[in-house]
Amino acid sequence: MRKLSFYVARSTPAKKALRSLTWLLVIIAAITALNGAATILHKTTNSTAGWWSNASFVPELALDLQGGTQVTLQAQLQSGKTVSSDQLNQAVSIIRQRINANGVTEAEINTQGKNNIVVSIPGKPDAATLNRIESAARLTFRPVLYTEQVSSSSVGKSASATPYVPSKTLDAKPTAKPTDASDVSWISARLADLYTNYNCAAPDDVSNAPDDKPLVTCSTDDSGSTSKFILGPVEVEGSTISDATSGLATNSQGNSTGQWAVNINFNGKGTTEFKNVTSRLVSLTAPRNQFAIVLDGLVITAPSTNSAITDGSAQITGTFTSDTAKTLADQLKFGALPINFQVQSNEAISATLGKTQLLSGLIAGLIGLILVIIYSIIQYRALAFVTVLSLAISGVITYLTIDFLSWHDGYRLSLAGVAGLIVAIGITADSFIVYFERIRDELRDGRVLESAVEAGWKRAIRTILASDTVNFLAAVTLYILAVGNVKGFALTLLITTLIDVVVVTLFTHPMLRLIARTRYFGGGHRFSGLDPNALGAVYRGRASFREPVVAGGRKKAGGKEVEKRQTIAERRAAEAAAAKEAASEKTQGTTSEKDS
Repeated sequence: MRKLSFYVARSTPAKKALRSLTWLLVIIAAITALNGAATILHKTTNSTAGWWSNASFVPELALDLQGGTQVTLQAQLQSGKTVSSDQLNQAVSIIRQRINANGVTEAEINTQGKNNIVVSIPGKPDAATLNRIESAARLTFRPVLYTEQVSSSSVGKSASATPYVPSKTLDAKPTAKPTDASDVSWISARLADLYTNYNCAAPDDVSNAPDDKPLVTCSTDDSGSTSKFILGPVEVEGSTISDATSGLATNSQGNSTGQWAVNINFNGKGTTEFKNVTSRLVSLTAPRNQFAIVLDGLVITAPSTNSAITDGSAQITGTFTSDTAKTLADQLKFGALPINFQVQSNEAISATLGKTQLLSGLIAGLIGLILVIIYSIIQYRALAFVTVLSLAISGVITYLTIDFLSWHDGYRLSLAGVAGLIVAIGITADSFIVYFERIRDELRDGRVLESAVEAGWKRAIRTILASDTVNFLAAVTLYILAVGNVKGFALTLLITTLIDVVVVTLFTHPMLRLIARTRYFGGGHRFSGLDPNALGAVYRGRASFREPVVAGGRKKAGGKEVEKRQTIAERRAAEAAAAKEAASEKTQGTTSEKDS
């Protein structure tokens, strides 16, 4: 009877190499397609609200290379008061957090004198970014006393409109002593007159209205619909907010409503105050069951109270888009400025370093790249083409990644970032050298090239990962602790370190697996860089080595290479063999003397 035997075909090194190269091609194609699709959508739709709104195939440059916009903020104080250095430093920190909320923007924020803060932003910032800088973001919660919609008007100061000032003859005192912040007794004759004649196109300086007094103000939505409000005194301060995030609102069943919202969590004090307010408002009739959320004096939304909120978690809904919801959440999350500021100037500035410095940096990088290639050709001969291709692949992936981060996360390439890319050339080349030398060590041990590639990879990958891990940890630490240009350098170093691991794993190693099967490299051509004879690969037995010789006692070509490239184990084995041979010769000499 015949025996039937079954076996599972093993994946050969060549198949594994082709699989790795395929995955690398998929990664490059995916990033390219993502950047290309976003760029096409940006150019065809010209939309500023989509995720592709800033897409481009060219990364944005930072302030030192491109120039940008400089905004000077002046502290607004009451007479007789001064700004402390702590207040200015706190304001600088908050503004920096607001600007960098979407990524590394390479902005520069500094104090100027005793009352000013100068903010320099690369390029031309959009309205949302300027709002992050200029807004005091003071949030308060006031009960609604009265409201109605106003037609043919808009919120925002106008050059032709002037605020209405009520007559001083009208009584400004409440009609009766208010029992709480929702009491309509707060509406005095002067307040009623102000409300009737209030011009939403030219509002009064509502941001400085006292917290313990009622307020007349307006709100507007994206459609241009404007409402006018009489609000009671402040009952909850925005400073009691512990966190704020944006996202799609959900109903009681946890399903998304498709409407963007800002979620707010209060601290202990805010939870108690908001519980008291909503517990009172829920029993009142419209519009007094509403509470207005007032940002810098303007109502951003005035929701009705359907139930008492006792857990300290609230949600602001309205006519938000994803961008406006995120902007508001960032302003609230990063806190209010300790003092109010007024924009003193807003002007374009030229690049501090410009194209000359960028060109110098690129030339330096090109010189470094050429030197690496020349060294590879001298040291590794034809094997240098793997180095060149690996560097090219690494450069392509790095460019595509930086381009993606530029339009998606607001990253801008600075001169420090360019320096990080130049340093990456050395990091990448170092990985190749480690791998190539491990292969050559295996060839000296007498292995054939295919076996040397596999054995050398197992030894090299541990060294490469250890080296890249150190670089990775250093880059992460630098990114977390640094600000400004140094942060950009850390990010490029972090990106290129990760890409180095990807390229070595998915390209360099598979390429060597494939070329090891060719006659030119596998056969050890003298110019291949992997010639066993030139490397001194003469193996005589277990742990026993000898130097290659030819007739006449002259060293074979590559003898000096052997001497330079022997491993510690090889040198020790050679020394032990030489000592053993010397002892044997001495013993033979002693025996000959006795025989004589």
